[in-house]
This record gives sequence, structure tokens and C-alpha cells, in this order.
Amino acid sequence: MTTQTKLKIAFACYLSAILIFVPTQAVANGGDTISFGSFLAGLFHPVMQLNHFLAMVSAGIISAQIGGRMVWTIPVTFVGLMAIGWGLNLAGIGLGYIDLAVALSIVVLGLIIAIDRSFTVAIMIIVVGLFALFHGYAHGVEMPSLANPIQYASGFLIGAAIIHFIGILVGGIPQNYEKRSSIFSIMGATIAVFGALFVSGIL
Repeated sequence: MTTQTKLKIAFACYLSAILIFVPTQAVANGGDTISFGSFLAGLFHPVMQLNHFLAMVSAGIISAQIGGRMVWTIPVTFVGLMAIGWGLNLAGIGLGYIDLAVALSIVVLGLIIAIDRSFTVAIMIIVVGLFALFHGYAHGVEMPSLANPIQYASGFLIGAAIIHFIGILVGGIPQNYEKRSSIFSIMGATIAVFGALFVSGIL
């Protein structure tokens, strides 16, 4: 294992530890109160919600897996369409089957990772963008009633970007191994299983 790979792993673990082991008070309690402000409530919301976290990490992994300009195109698309989805909710424009779409996003993105093949930019933008709309809309639905909308949105968009970056680091690790496809297959299948559990309502 190269020094660069070790640094990537260490950095990914460091970021993960910061995000995962933050005090849960930073997230809205009961949807009505916020202990540490709207920005932190938004920042840690996608981290503390496993369905959002897995989808965003998956998008980051896929961007590293495909490589090239997709490394930045996929994360930018996801975060940008999340903002639009949140705006649709704020404007009172309804979207149906939010929970199902969020759960399905984990299944689909996990399977894309497992397949380990390149897709065209147009296909990936459509898939990622569609799911990102629902994730952004869901963040609007889950926004605490006392939160400042702009601060909350700024928080969860930055949180989403950080999670994508972690996914990019994780997705870069298998590139250094001969059994790259096998690693991606296991990784993607595991994520897809979690998605299936969300779809079925078990999680």
C-alpha cells in the first residue's frame, strides 16, 4: 500500500470520526428545538440519517470509480439538485413517494458501484440529479420548525459536500488493488442491501 493511499485512508477515517461522533444535540430534537443552531442542525442532518449518508457516500464512490471529470461533476450535480429539491419544498411544490425514492437511491447507486462499469455523463447526471432532488426535498420536510431556512440549507449542503468527499476518498482505495472489481462489488452490494432494508421498511 502506497503512502498516498495510507494518507487517503487516514484522512477519510479522520473526517468520518468527526462527523459520526459529534454530539447528537447538534441535530434537531423532536423536530421543534435546535440545541446548537440552525447551521449545525443542517450540517449534521445528512450524517446522522443513514439513508442520506449512504446515498451521498455512494455518489462520491461512483465519481471516483468512473474518474475523469465525473470526480467533480457528480458531487456538484448532487449538491446542486439537493438545493433545488429543498427549494421546491420551501415553495410548497409537492413531490410524492419521498421516502421510497430516497431508499431506492441507495439500492440503485449501490448496484452501480457493484457493476463497476463506466456510464455516460448524461445517464449519471440524470440518475444522480433525480435522486438528489428527492434527498433535498426530504431535507426540507425534515427541517425543524424553528430553524432558519437559509442557515439550515447552508449546513446540510456543506455536510453533503463533505460526505461526497469522503466517498471520493473511499472510492479511490480499490484503484490500487488488482481485485478492484471484487472490492467494488462487495462495497456496492453491501450498500444495496442496506437500501433494500430501507425500501422494505426494516430500517
